[in-house]
Amino acid sequence: MKHTIEVNGIKVYAFHGCLPEEGKIGGYYVVDVHLTTDFSLAAEQDDLSHTIDYVIVNQIVEQEMAIKSKLIEHVGQRIIMKLRKSLDTIENVRVKVTKISPPINGDVDNVAIIIQD
Repeated sequence: MKHTIEVNGIKVYAFHGCLPEEGKIGGYYVVDVHLTTDFSLAAEQDDLSHTIDYVIVNQIVEQEMAIKSKLIEHVGQRIIMKLRKSLDTIENVRVKVTKISPPINGDVDNVAIIIQD
């Protein structure tokens, strides 16, 4: 059976970007994680050890977002790789990294990347 777990709206302040100023002053980001798994046993037994712990998902996102990168594409890929390495029950994963108020010389609320495997 396939089930979905989502951890949405993980808010972080990080230092990603191609401009030197972005690496110094940072900016706000929001990360959404969508995981496909089978948590039938957890649902039957009411046991956290048989599902994905949201706390671990949040920790992985925060750890990877704390590592400076020029591109949010790079950060998103690192998040996926770490999730896959750390959580062996994942069937599919989708990560969306949103950069709030990017410095792109325009009136833009945000930019985002989505990686799905």
